[in-house]
Amino acid sequence: MPASVSAKARTKPAAKASPKSGPKAKPAAKTSAKAQTPAPLSTIRAQEDRIPRLLIQESGVIAYASSGLATILKVKAPDLHGLKAQDLITFIDPDDAQHDRPGLGMMFGQGATEATGDPWTLSIIPGEHPVIVQHGGAEKPVSMQFDWISLPDGRRYLVASGIAPSRSKPQGSKDTDLTTLVSTLIQKKPAAKSSKQSVSSTFADELPMFMNMSHDLMVLMAQDGQLLSANQTFMDVLGYDEDTLSKLNFIDLVHAEDRGHIRTQFKSLMQNDASDDGHLIAFDCRVMAANKTVHWLEWRQKRQGQKIYAVCRDLTEIKAHEAALLKNQQQLSEAQEIGRMGHWYWRVGDDKINFSDQIYRIFGLTRDQFDPSLEGMNAVLHRRDRGRMAQAFQRAMIEQRDYEMEFRIIRPDGNSRFILLQGRCELDAESDVKSLFGIMQDITERTQHERELREAKESSERAYAAKSQFLANMSHELRTPLNAIIGFSEMMQRQLLGPIGTEKYLDYIGGIRESGEHLLDLISDILDMSKIEAGKYELDLEEFNLMKVLRLGAHMIEGRALDAQVKIVTDIPEEGSVTITADRRAVMQMVLNLLSNAVKFTEPGGEVRIEYINRDDVVSFCISDTGIGIPASKLKYVCRPFEQAANHFTRNHEGSGLGLAITKDLAELHGGTIKIESTVGVGTAVTITLPWDTTKTRKTKPQSDAQRQS
Repeated sequence: MPASVSAKARTKPAAKASPKSGPKAKPAAKTSAKAQTPAPLSTIRAQEDRIPRLLIQESGVIAYASSGLATILKVKAPDLHGLKAQDLITFIDPDDAQHDRPGLGMMFGQGATEATGDPWTLSIIPGEHPVIVQHGGAEKPVSMQFDWISLPDGRRYLVASGIAPSRSKPQGSKDTDLTTLVSTLIQKKPAAKSSKQSVSSTFADELPMFMNMSHDLMVLMAQDGQLLSANQTFMDVLGYDEDTLSKLNFIDLVHAEDRGHIRTQFKSLMQNDASDDGHLIAFDCRVMAANKTVHWLEWRQKRQGQKIYAVCRDLTEIKAHEAALLKNQQQLSEAQEIGRMGHWYWRVGDDKINFSDQIYRIFGLTRDQFDPSLEGMNAVLHRRDRGRMAQAFQRAMIEQRDYEMEFRIIRPDGNSRFILLQGRCELDAESDVKSLFGIMQDITERTQHERELREAKESSERAYAAKSQFLANMSHELRTPLNAIIGFSEMMQRQLLGPIGTEKYLDYIGGIRESGEHLLDLISDILDMSKIEAGKYELDLEEFNLMKVLRLGAHMIEGRALDAQVKIVTDIPEEGSVTITADRRAVMQMVLNLLSNAVKFTEPGGEVRIEYINRDDVVSFCISDTGIGIPASKLKYVCRPFEQAANHFTRNHEGSGLGLAITKDLAELHGGTIKIESTVGVGTAVTITLPWDTTKTRKTKPQSDAQRQS
């Protein structure tokens, strides 16, 4: 290179250099014929073999490297082709070697105004600068002359030429014009590697496009963590723009709780020797986005020279799913612990069974003490249940359906526990059973409680049967003398065998007869109730006119109603016939029981009404009164045997408390129902509903209280 050109390049202010064209090349018209005639290729090649020289495209990609430079770095020259110049050259004094250019941003920044320009390349100030040439761990400090050369076809190249310590010009520049040199070297393309170099250069030019299309976040940092550049994905995910990003350090992005750990990681990356380029670290941490949201990122950082290359993946959704899964697992574990159950899984053909932690607790063992295998399972099973367990598994695999069984285990302390096993089959693509899975639950307390309830129920039923038998026997025993008492007292009251001397005796005899009749009624109720509960009450079905039974019942109760000063009102058609098939005596007993209760619990001056309800599908009649009523809280109890809606008024009335219970059971034996509606102080209405033909609906025994409640 001519001395005048070199001196001019070194002294001309950088601010006046055109950002488009760089230092102006001499006009082609003034170039001497000798300068325009290229030197022989062999001469140029001989000079290049000893001169450290680089040709750098505007994109920053190395288009040519001389053997002299390759020798310094102890590599082959073709290995340097296609690399980025900023990865090979580091300025010792970057403030003197580079400058800010309009539209280019800060050093190493992004946003070059030239479509294909590289900020690092375009910011180089022509002239001599001390640099460090580094590659693959090898470093060499040299002084290089930088010049911009424009070719006739419009292409521009940055030429970096090595300068010997004893010279002020680039080595070999005395006899070689740089423009001719660049033209010759660019036109010279080695046949063996020309296609690969072209592909590599093209890929390097298009690399930013690929980086911005990637889902990975990529960022370039200085060795102190200063953010230099990032791909578009990084900025889109975290919401930073270029200006904000250029002012931040990597540690500024890290969540405050993670910074201590990350500083240690970052420090370990930079403390390695310079020869340890390529050292890579990987870690996860939380990063704060521009909008203060937190992102989990998985980082992979690699050092190369004085720069750090980082690639990361956004794990925010994955971490959220992991947290949700962990929470669900904890909830499942807690639920299993509360329910004292655990899950298991067995693959057909394997010896091992996978148990959850809760199953070990149920068995009273630890993972170290118990081998979850078929043999280990047999060891803890009660000897009578081992065969049942194997049969249940085999049946499940054959039938391919859900299964359930109970078995016993023997804990190390000798206690036995009852276990409920529920399982399902897992099928493969050929619909064959490939595994069994399910749950095991400790039901010892429940089993013992059910056993105690069953024993208590059986004991209660035996006691109730004994009571019913006793009452039945006593009723028969009491009926015989009562009949004699009632019969003889009636004869004496009527003086059939002659007059009684003292008139007062007649009153006493009347009292004896009434008391005997009352006691007989009570015993009859008890006997009927016992028969019904024992299932020995048989209905004598016949066809009869219900209207006559209702009118007869009202007539039979009139005497008692007259004594109680209660009015009986019948709402029954005088002329009419409603024929049903039922037990006449049982229906009459229901009518008399209800009428008797209505009269007994109605105050003087009140009214008792009996009416027939005309319906097509069933037969109904209702007996209502204006009596004291039944509290709502007592309605569900009044139909139980020996129950009464006790209050200050009812306690003044005699009775066994079996009237409504017998009425209800008799209605249910016919296949009918009883409905009670009552309001305290207003009155009570009881409706009996019976089928037209009891032969199709009758029952042998009414429902028990437990059956009705279920």
